[in-house]
Amino acid sequence: MDLNGVRTFVTAADTGRFQDAAAELSITQQAVSKRIAALEKYLDVRLFARTARGAELTIDGRAFLPHARELLRVAERADASVRPGRRALRVDVVARRVVMATLLQNFHRAHPTIALDIVTLEGDAETAIAAVEAGTIDATFHAVRTRQQLPHGIGAARVIDEPHELLVGPGHPFADARAVTPTQLAGHRIWMPGLPTHGEVADYFAELTDTFGFTIDGLGPVFSKEALLEEIADSPNLATLVGAGTRYLWPDSYDLRRVPIRGPALVYPLSIIWRTDNPHPALTELRSHLDARRTVRPDHEIWLPTWAQRIPRPTD
Repeated sequence: MDLNGVRTFVTAADTGRFQDAAAELSITQQAVSKRIAALEKYLDVRLFARTARGAELTIDGRAFLPHARELLRVAERADASVRPGRRALRVDVVARRVVMATLLQNFHRAHPTIALDIVTLEGDAETAIAAVEAGTIDATFHAVRTRQQLPHGIGAARVIDEPHELLVGPGHPFADARAVTPTQLAGHRIWMPGLPTHGEVADYFAELTDTFGFTIDGLGPVFSKEALLEEIADSPNLATLVGAGTRYLWPDSYDLRRVPIRGPALVYPLSIIWRTDNPHPALTELRSHLDARRTVRPDHEIWLPTWAQRIPRPTD
């Protein structure tokens, strides 16, 4: 079905005169007549009856009108879904509770007119980079370990340095500590069930534990984050590592404590990853926003994995 004909039909129905429809569409009255005649031929019905007052809808015309309006609305949505600057910026935040989701929420508050489509892709950095390369998403956030990891035409910039905190229950030896050092974690059970065994996260924690001499217990079923928090709240020796920008909610009765790790702070470096030829104007706005608000980078000494040096921050 010719959408120009549908649009002309709706305009003529609204104005009541082919002449007025022609003026509104910036075409000739003859063109209006031809478009409507072609639509009538396609539908095999009469849509208008000519009267002394102009053009009145027939019974078929009145029946078709609401569907014609919906066709135009669907066409507009379809156009907006793929046209840069009109469709929503689609960003993968990996998980809804982590620091990237918080940053995107702050970006939305600062730019409420920019439409965002927040998604959480399953998989590692390679999966997300492939989605960026294919155009499925506009941007994602991951730790990038090497420039060779990035295909041609894919850019990355380190925009988030997130320190880890120790999460413990009220009976843990560090429950009342103002801060702990990484070396103090040796001998304590740091429980992170479901920790990946390969990929960016696994590489990070492998180098971290090798450097500071403590171990992470990644064994055990992963029922939910809520179940993990309940276990830690009831235990005098369990602890876990959480990002400073990660949002968890728990009942007051748990009395969980987030203890900063310092001397040095343990930082997980995250990069925004995007296609360098992506013309979406909101992508530029997002990158500028993140660069201006480099999040949660601690003021004291930090530890970074050696591969983090390969993806510099935007102004490094």
